[in-house]
Amino acid sequence: MAKGYGLPPGAEENRALVRSRLDEMTAGEGPRETFTVDWRGALEHLEVIQMPVGNLYYNPATHRIRAQSSHDPKRAEALTEEPWSTGSQAYLDHLLQALPADPTRTDPEFEELVGSLKEYGQTEPGLITHEGVLVNGNTRRAALMQLYGPNHAMRVAVLPASCSWQDIAAVELSLQLRKTHRRDYSYINRLLAVQELVEQGTPLAVIATTFRTTTDRCRQDQWVLARIESLIERSEAAGERLSLVAFEEQAEKFRELHRAYTKQYAANPEKAEFLLENRLAAMLLGFAKTDVRFIEHDFRDRYLAKVLPINEAPAEASVSVAIPGLGRAVKGPSAALSAAKALTDAVLHARAVSQPGSTASQAVTEEAQKEFKRLRVAMDEAITDAGREARIKKRKQAAPARLADAGRDIELCVTDLVMSRASQSLDEEAFDDAVTDLRQKLEKLAIEAKRTVRHPGDGVTWLLEALGKAR
Repeated sequence: MAKGYGLPPGAEENRALVRSRLDEMTAGEGPRETFTVDWRGALEHLEVIQMPVGNLYYNPATHRIRAQSSHDPKRAEALTEEPWSTGSQAYLDHLLQALPADPTRTDPEFEELVGSLKEYGQTEPGLITHEGVLVNGNTRRAALMQLYGPNHAMRVAVLPASCSWQDIAAVELSLQLRKTHRRDYSYINRLLAVQELVEQGTPLAVIATTFRTTTDRCRQDQWVLARIESLIERSEAAGERLSLVAFEEQAEKFRELHRAYTKQYAANPEKAEFLLENRLAAMLLGFAKTDVRFIEHDFRDRYLAKVLPINEAPAEASVSVAIPGLGRAVKGPSAALSAAKALTDAVLHARAVSQPGSTASQAVTEEAQKEFKRLRVAMDEAITDAGREARIKKRKQAAPARLADAGRDIELCVTDLVMSRASQSLDEEAFDDAVTDLRQKLEKLAIEAKRTVRHPGDGVTWLLEALGKAR
């Protein structure tokens, strides 16, 4: 069930105003504007009326700013306890205008919306309950308030009087996912919306259909959100912790991480955990996905250990972990894996303490910033080494790969010869010319192989002998 937030203080006044204006629409003549929504499994055509923007309330349950609301813990707590207070509504107003990845800055898309409303007016109605709670159009209300003040009339469709908070959540999601919708949910808010539906008992197949995606993608979203929530818990240091907003711009990195982790886990679960921690540390240090791709399960041992002192992330001896209720214990993570996790935790703590708005002392903040910079320099050097080796490996594999492709083409040629013999369709002169050209290229290949290969095996030896280029 969706969480309820009670009724706003102006609920009765708005009910009366909404009812009178709906009655006026019914009694009037001429064309009437309607707005269609998915309502409890069917299409519902709703009447559109005009309401003063100052009478309307921002929806505290909107998925649009769910992640951003945790940006300021104190105001987030007040929003949960008193969603209809002046302070909480002002906080929602701020978040609706803010950049999802950085709530301290105004979103350029909001500024574009303000400009569009000023030039063209409101092209699509919002959507409210009888009590004046905005189900759709929260951001437009913020823009209209900024442009014209609380007395400006906003066109809104009105949901049925029996509307519940569960209906509000369902209708908002259905409207958000229309292809014509103006502004998409941010990455984290989409993850939260998926998880909310899962917790309500909605089957993954239905969620996938709702979001126009696949069940595998929904499972990936669940996995990513679980990792993010774990990272937030692990980040707590000096009374500070990261918020969901800190991960808004990591979508592609998390998707690639999930694919790499799943593939590695199928082969070796412990190596998958090494890969996870190594890549998380790099992601949190701000490296691009093209750099993160160079990091594999052995990254720390092969590259990072060379540039970070041994005591950078002290490896604790493997300990037993008790299973609650069974009175038994299993072997805990290895010392090496504990060290990898400790490094990720060090990065998390440094980011949490040094983030904007931190209440930590200046000395603690400066030390965290210094630590973050030092870890990033070390990670940069290690990734550079890993990338250099990956490029060398790729060059080493280039020549064999091209020769393997040529071999597959020759296999196809053999098949074509068999088929042409049956139909007597072979152009023998053209075939002879092609074989001559192949011989010339093989001679060049033999010459370069003789110069390059220090210890020829059976294949290279045959090539040199067959073409008279043997040593």
